[in-house]
Amino acid sequence: MFKRYELRNFRFRLLFYVYAITSIGVLLVGSAEKAYQSRQLMGMILGTAAMLVVALVDYTWVLKFYWLIYIFNIVQLLLVKIPILNVEILGKNVKGATRWIEFHGFQFQPSELSKLLLILFFARFFERFREQLNTWKILGLTAILAGVPLFIIVEQPDLSTTISVTVICLIVLYAAGLSYKIIGAAVAVAVPSIIIFLGIIFQPDQTLLDGYQLRRIMAWLQPMNPEYADDIYQQQNSIMAIGSGQLTGKGLNNNLVSSVKNGGFVAEPQTDFIFAIAGEELGFIGCATIILLLMLIVIECIWIGRRSREFSGTLICCGIAGYIGFQGFVNICVATGLMPNTGIPLPFVSYGMTSMVTLFLCIGFVLNVGLQPKKY
Repeated sequence: MFKRYELRNFRFRLLFYVYAITSIGVLLVGSAEKAYQSRQLMGMILGTAAMLVVALVDYTWVLKFYWLIYIFNIVQLLLVKIPILNVEILGKNVKGATRWIEFHGFQFQPSELSKLLLILFFARFFERFREQLNTWKILGLTAILAGVPLFIIVEQPDLSTTISVTVICLIVLYAAGLSYKIIGAAVAVAVPSIIIFLGIIFQPDQTLLDGYQLRRIMAWLQPMNPEYADDIYQQQNSIMAIGSGQLTGKGLNNNLVSSVKNGGFVAEPQTDFIFAIAGEELGFIGCATIILLLMLIVIECIWIGRRSREFSGTLICCGIAGYIGFQGFVNICVATGLMPNTGIPLPFVSYGMTSMVTLFLCIGFVLNVGLQPKKY
């Protein structure tokens, strides 16, 4: 379970990047909503403790229990909807979605932890069936194993997390050595399927998407249409806030009347649109720093994965790099109007204790992979 590691293999550089961007996130959350800053700081502290424990536990020992990890993932996702001991449903309903477990004041979002658990499970699963990966039997089993948690998440409903988990699973599958012939066949099927899907959702009586999901897409495609003015309002204000920061920003916790944030024009600024606060208060320099740190974290994870002693370690690092990179990319695209509005948080920056602790756990596993390089 525990091994003797050499300190020189501990990736302090990765830690520096993580704490730099997390510190920026704590400051931005405090500026967006002061009441959440202490909670974000607590998430950072809890995450650090969890990260250090995981970094010292041999990840290959953890992966021995990969089927238990998968079962635990399904159970914790189902707890959102299933009553415990015939008392009450633990899931907390917020704005029509039941995605959180609340118990004696403690709140937890299982779908966030599910991202890491699936990375760990498929890292071991693909390592074990590496030689059979490109057979239809294993690919079909992979689709079923990924489809079960995805179905539970999409029923919460949580489309944005479903998309994120799907992409993470596909990244791990690709890193495991998926044949380009299969990728080509999948693309050949996916392109016409997407065209058909778009044709269906634009019909007035479509049932594939909820009303609010369709309106967000239409608002993004037709931002000048007055019918979708309320749906595009958030993104337009976000773009305005980012642009108003110019090069150096207006400063953290400013009380300027001209501030988009101070006027209350950006809803939930501490979560999905935290990048708008970064643009307005830290300017282009602050936004570029956040993007650079995210990029360095992703590169460092991939670099550690390339030097991993075990194939499963490589897959863990690639999956976590994809997790951080994809969510960062989508969040920033949404805040700048390049994609339709979704609820994906900005890694290490957006408010959310579950997300913060999960991300630090991810870094803990990457650090442990780094402590066991190929040369040993």
